[in-house]
Amino acid sequence: MTGTFPNISLSTERLVLRPLDEDDVPALAEMMNDEQVGAWTHVPQPFTEERARSWITDHAPAERAAGHGIDFAVTEFLTQRLVGIVQLSKTNWHVRSTELSYIIAPWARGEGYASEAAVAVAQWLFGDQKFERIELRTAADNTASQQVAQKIGCISEGVLRNACIAHVRAEDGTWTDARTDFIVWSLLPEDLDGVSEELADTGGFTSFSNWN
Repeated sequence: MTGTFPNISLSTERLVLRPLDEDDVPALAEMMNDEQVGAWTHVPQPFTEERARSWITDHAPAERAAGHGIDFAVTEFLTQRLVGIVQLSKTNWHVRSTELSYIIAPWARGEGYASEAAVAVAQWLFGDQKFERIELRTAADNTASQQVAQKIGCISEGVLRNACIAHVRAEDGTWTDARTDFIVWSLLPEDLDGVSEELADTGGFTSFSNWN
């Protein structure tokens, strides 16, 4: 059983989550060249505008068409500025499960955008798309990403030992691999109950440091 996510946009009070387009190339390249993105993701460094354009025009559409997932550009509602990416991948249409990940640009951190965007995608998945499980994986030392997972109601299910490769920048500017653990989180429909209201009651979305 295979499906395909619709090519749609989602909105929150502050954000619009929409398909990537070629106008995003410069901002996407700049965002992906950030130190924290290099440390905690598999995004190749340096990340050129050519790579950004290939992601937008080739990789993202192909992943959605194949049913593997979907990439959302996260933009500010008022300014239309690109502030992040939310990605769904490794989608299992029979189990109705998918893996969620997020990156927030360095110029937009501290605003709680990762939590807000992740909740919007989760509500859409559990509501319109009838999914039953969302999975997140965070590197053991990436506490900021873990705080986002906790904030949106995820439950920690365990540790995949030695399963993650993070990256450390050497003095000469090159990157070296550093093996660490993955923490596995899950979010089920019932876990999301009340989360958006709780976030709103605390004055928006709690901000975290580092890359979220």
